[in-house]
Amino acid sequence: MPKIEGIRIRNFRTLKEITLGRLWNQQQASPLTPMTAVIGKNGVGKSTLFDAFGFLADCLKSGVEEACYVRGRGGFSRILAQGQKGPIEFDVYYKEDGNARPITYELSIDLDESGRPFVLKERLRQRRKGQKHGWPFSFLVLNNGKGVVWKEEEVGRQINEARDDFDLFQLMESLRLGKSKEESRKTEVVELEDRRKLGIATLGSLKQHPRISAFRRFIEGWYLSCFTPDAARSLPLVGPQKHLNIHGDNLGNVVQFMEQEHPKRFQGILKRIAEKIPGVNKIGTEKTNDGRLLIRFNDKGFQDPFYAHQMSDGTLKVFAYLLLMEDPDPSPFLCIEEPENGLYHKLLESLAKEFRDHATGLKGGSQVFITTHQPYFVDALQPEEVWILEKGPDGFSSIRRASDSPIVRNLVAEGLPLGGLWYSEYLDGKESDAF
Repeated sequence: MPKIEGIRIRNFRTLKEITLGRLWNQQQASPLTPMTAVIGKNGVGKSTLFDAFGFLADCLKSGVEEACYVRGRGGFSRILAQGQKGPIEFDVYYKEDGNARPITYELSIDLDESGRPFVLKERLRQRRKGQKHGWPFSFLVLNNGKGVVWKEEEVGRQINEARDDFDLFQLMESLRLGKSKEESRKTEVVELEDRRKLGIATLGSLKQHPRISAFRRFIEGWYLSCFTPDAARSLPLVGPQKHLNIHGDNLGNVVQFMEQEHPKRFQGILKRIAEKIPGVNKIGTEKTNDGRLLIRFNDKGFQDPFYAHQMSDGTLKVFAYLLLMEDPDPSPFLCIEEPENGLYHKLLESLAKEFRDHATGLKGGSQVFITTHQPYFVDALQPEEVWILEKGPDGFSSIRRASDSPIVRNLVAEGLPLGGLWYSEYLDGKESDAF
């Protein structure tokens, strides 16, 4: 299963310059863990960080201009860090699987001469086999929608980073003139028709570019939860569906699919729900006369069933998250904002362990990224899994890892819960010079 080892975000709202995990040029840093939690006070930028992943996914799906406006973003000028002149930049450092050489994807978005957002630069790079030092080889380079892509891994001329535009222009001219037949055969000059679309969106659909295709599929598979219990209470039309959508309004359809296609998995979910929410011993679906689908809950103490619109927000949330983690073909990356909302506090530690078990499972579960402000949830986490987001006096956010503090590591090793340390302000940077 693919995994993000690190990400850098620049000039996106309050995220003027933050890095989580390891990048190709920051190998001394530890990579992101299978489950990562970002904590912080209200207003420090947790929702902005969550939306940064959504923005990147929307850029791939719809193009950068539309991505600047959807989900209430309000356009490029509203998401550009205040006082900055751009561009907005993302670096994603990821592995396709545990043994693969990491790949870096770099994206820069700016305004063109007409004031509309466009893809200024786009690059995919990876070290060649056996290469341990130096610049990774750039197998896709696009500047202003023009550039080159290499069809094979171990061929191609490295572009000089110090004079990127000039070197790229020279290489493109050389290829057009056919000066190197071998390189021309394995290298393709690219000119995109629309500079507002990502190059990986177009090239990633071609079989001759498997690394680009794999990265495109990786981002397309991200699940960024916008689950709301009210959406889950809706009455969809009958018909099984494999995957829970981001709002959860097809919850009944997924239940129908799991009942029919994966009954053993579904029974396992029911068993885990019974352990967390006393009384619920059966969950199923019921078809209405007009072809709608009801989710039916049976309680041990009552003969008549309850339906989704009668169930608590917390019950529906726990059910949805467990269903999400039992997806037979899970998303590679789950991004969930404040899963604790509406849940009884004693359920939170158990839910955190469920997420970790899924992320670290032998079956290759999803990488899980969570934002939270609930100490009870953080109690179940380890210092290397937790990042503290803060807002500085300049209004921009900074981020650091809890495990960077020797004091925090030692206190957790002695048995003190991490959430309790956060509540007691041991994670606010005041208790240790190590931060």
